[in-house]
Amino acid sequence: MDRHMSYVQKHPKVTKDRLAHFMSKNLLQDVNLYAALYDGRVSGAPHVKLEIWAANGLERPTFAVAVKQEYTPVDVGHSFGPSWASHWVRATLQIPEEFADKEVRLLFNPSCEAMVWSETGEPLQGITGGNGQDRHIDYVVTKRAPRLSELQHQPLCIVLYLEVASNGMFGNGDNLIGAPDPNRRFALETADLVVYNHDAWAMYYDLQILKDLADPLPDTPSVRAWQALATANAMINEFELGDPDTIAKARAIGAQFFAAKGGEANHQVYAIGNCHIDTAWLWPYDETKRKIARSWSTQMDYMDRYPEYKFAASQAQQFEWLRVLYPTLFERVKEKVKCGQFIPIGAAWCEFDANLPCGESLVRQFLLGQRYFEKHFGERSK
Repeated sequence: MDRHMSYVQKHPKVTKDRLAHFMSKNLLQDVNLYAALYDGRVSGAPHVKLEIWAANGLERPTFAVAVKQEYTPVDVGHSFGPSWASHWVRATLQIPEEFADKEVRLLFNPSCEAMVWSETGEPLQGITGGNGQDRHIDYVVTKRAPRLSELQHQPLCIVLYLEVASNGMFGNGDNLIGAPDPNRRFALETADLVVYNHDAWAMYYDLQILKDLADPLPDTPSVRAWQALATANAMINEFELGDPDTIAKARAIGAQFFAAKGGEANHQVYAIGNCHIDTAWLWPYDETKRKIARSWSTQMDYMDRYPEYKFAASQAQQFEWLRVLYPTLFERVKEKVKCGQFIPIGAAWCEFDANLPCGESLVRQFLLGQRYFEKHFGERSK
């Protein structure tokens, strides 16, 4: 029987390792797919000029306060901290002429969490630094960089503020629910302007899906998993760094795999975005308030970019914090609720414990929560 098996079937680990290396940013990154993800990259002055101001103690100052402070120059490698401290970074971005007509993004990795603010004080998007699966360090500076001739031959300069929070996604413990370390530090690893290659990133995500499908091999009898691994291998064979046509050909191979349909009795599955934010868990209440703004501003950006995208969030208390502390962002949420992209759910004031409280307590949760949703969004949660 073995003589009828393909090489992929005989040696699945070799092919799986090949796929992992092809997508790695730490191994062969100069010649694999990672090298094609960005068509240009610059860092340092004059293109990325960074200045910093550190808040006193564990204060979390507003944008209105932070923008009035004196900032001093800072470079990649700077250490943010200690735990729970706030630092504001002013980034003056000068887009180079060679980036004209292309989508330009800022890669900002503080190894912790941050919020991107406009120069006028609009909360734009959250940042999750580090190198974990929850990493999100890119911000779209412009979808199309103008040519110098459109700017009277003056380079495009954009100022952003980045509110850096000295904590990780799960607070400051050594592990998921460990006690917080009061002296954690976070290094500024990256601050680059890049040209985003949509086709290369699309191929990367295609391969990530195939990789996940093939991951259980050879322990699974799934024919589809074997097909996924063979498809990924064929896509790698097609790729040649520096030739964008090979990315299109590789994606066409993947498209054939993804186009396969099951029988008519198969389930139809819908995916709706959600970020579960504990009102009180591994961080102070004041950090919960900032996490809400970071998370939901990111969702606003996704909704603007992808009109079909829908997101659901619960807990009236969190909406109220947003309304009081980030009023312009709250108004954007209201607009997305009206058009059906942002869906308030849960009906309760906060996500409560349902074991210890009495019935009257639970009734009050829903009474106050539903009143809030009806008052601010025009309807009750269903």
